[in-house]
Amino acid sequence: MSIVPENIVSAFADLNMLAVLFTSIVFGVAIVVLRAGSGDFKAPAEALYQGIAGLEAATLRIMSWVLEVLPFGILAIVAHTISTQGVDALLSLAAMVGALYLGLAGQLLFYMLLLAAFGVGLRRFFASARTPMVTAFATQSSSGTLPVTMAAADRLGLSRSIHGVALPLGATINLDGAALRIAVSAVFAANVVGVSLGWGQLAEIVVVGTLISIGTAGVPGAGIVMIATVFYQVGLPIETVVLSSIDALVDMGATEINVTGDLVGVALIDRIRFGRKDDAQPPACALPTSDCG
Repeated sequence: MSIVPENIVSAFADLNMLAVLFTSIVFGVAIVVLRAGSGDFKAPAEALYQGIAGLEAATLRIMSWVLEVLPFGILAIVAHTISTQGVDALLSLAAMVGALYLGLAGQLLFYMLLLAAFGVGLRRFFASARTPMVTAFATQSSSGTLPVTMAAADRLGLSRSIHGVALPLGATINLDGAALRIAVSAVFAANVVGVSLGWGQLAEIVVVGTLISIGTAGVPGAGIVMIATVFYQVGLPIETVVLSSIDALVDMGATEINVTGDLVGVALIDRIRFGRKDDAQPPACALPTSDCG
């Protein structure tokens, strides 16, 4: 229901990525049709297209400035998180946090195997992906990291016709780290309250957790809402959502895997679509200065 926005401005202000994508596609199709025609609207459509291209170029230049000072901002965010959360919360729930990060490490290993299987160079990929990975870890926001992720895709030479759509979509529906976090939190909460989960309930947690992660806002704190929904579904006491005391500690790793998964997916699609080697140039339609219609 949220794909078609009631207000275009609010869709952008609320970071409703599905609504933003829908609006962008509709406007994009309209501009293509007008530019391909021969009526009175051809010239205004061409001017609008060039204006959008200029805005894109300006945005990329601003992003290059941001990337130069980004490490200082990340240092401040991490320092603030550690100072407010403290190590006591981490030590008291070390088993859960350790299990979660072990699962996230396994997910990252799975990504690496996929990249290697499709011939994507791991060193080159992670050299470009490390900036959005660290940014996502510090900010706990897939949506907030999106500009940095798209800049990393450009550095990798990935087709902008692919990652321009796939990365915003992935920031909304590809929350695989969040889905893993939901499952670990549910099992941990069940152990705390002494509830024995059967195989059917475990399967329900996997299915519901995966589905509930799709469309959840990629912003800090959204994981608590997802966890509460799954706990209610499987009959766990809602008060066990007290796990929010370490929300930042677990959300950091989950968000990093979310963003990494988006970049991995785009890299694999680009490799399948174009079959380029890592040192090859992207197709003309992927270049910022090209006129792809």
